[in-house]
Amino acid sequence: MDFVTDAFAPVFMQRALLGGVLAVVATSLVGTWVVLRGLAFLGDALAHGIIPGVALALLFGFNPLVGAFVAAVVMSGLVTFVSNRTVMRDDTAIGLLFVGMLSLGVVIVSRAGSFATDVTTILFGDALGISASDVRNQFIAAAFVAICTVLLYRPFIALTFNEVKAQTLGMRPKWAQAALMTLLAISIVVSFQTIGTLLVFGLIVAPPATAALLVSRVAMIMVVSMFLGALAVFVGLLVSFHYGTAGGATIAGLCVFQFFLVLAATTAKSAYRTSR
Repeated sequence: MDFVTDAFAPVFMQRALLGGVLAVVATSLVGTWVVLRGLAFLGDALAHGIIPGVALALLFGFNPLVGAFVAAVVMSGLVTFVSNRTVMRDDTAIGLLFVGMLSLGVVIVSRAGSFATDVTTILFGDALGISASDVRNQFIAAAFVAICTVLLYRPFIALTFNEVKAQTLGMRPKWAQAALMTLLAISIVVSFQTIGTLLVFGLIVAPPATAALLVSRVAMIMVVSMFLGALAVFVGLLVSFHYGTAGGATIAGLCVFQFFLVLAATTAKSAYRTSR
């Protein structure tokens, strides 16, 4: 018991835990749609696309959340623009912007005096450095994502499983897609401080993908994903505190480990049933 209580006795660890759980709530809700629609590459690219905005915020001294959100919106808009104006597939446009935005972000950060520190913080996060105001912002963002998920549940379901039918039912799939991209951007923005832009993709994809191996209903995938993500945050922070590992990387690694652990268990279970 001391192993747990000692780790979460410091206030900064309590804030890290709360901030991590709030990040999991937002990323699990949006990540479920990302996994079900096969938008993993776009999610990864968008996670890296916020780097220029964060870099500019650090360079000029304004709120990194504002810079990250603006960059995410710009990234989403550019992907749509390139896809609509050329004959290239979406993944080509996403790949080009992925590299371009990442390069631009690193170039901007290189202009700062604390290059190594800033790059490390942006890419890998600083779970133990979350402030009370960060937690408040994360709570507001997670609540907003949750409310929008409830209100737009039917359009998102239709968009995920039958876009043509969504169009015939008057659900405006293009608007639903834009709303989903906005929520994805918000979930990335409120999570990168905990786990970093390089690893936030792990929270977006791994817990929902693991949950999809266990349950089939969309709402249950979201709930199970939140539980798995919160467990990874809790255990990851414990390991980070006692063994000095990087908090964000430990959390992301545990999320991926959960997936392969569940995959192995479900595969073994299926093989056992088949052999009987």
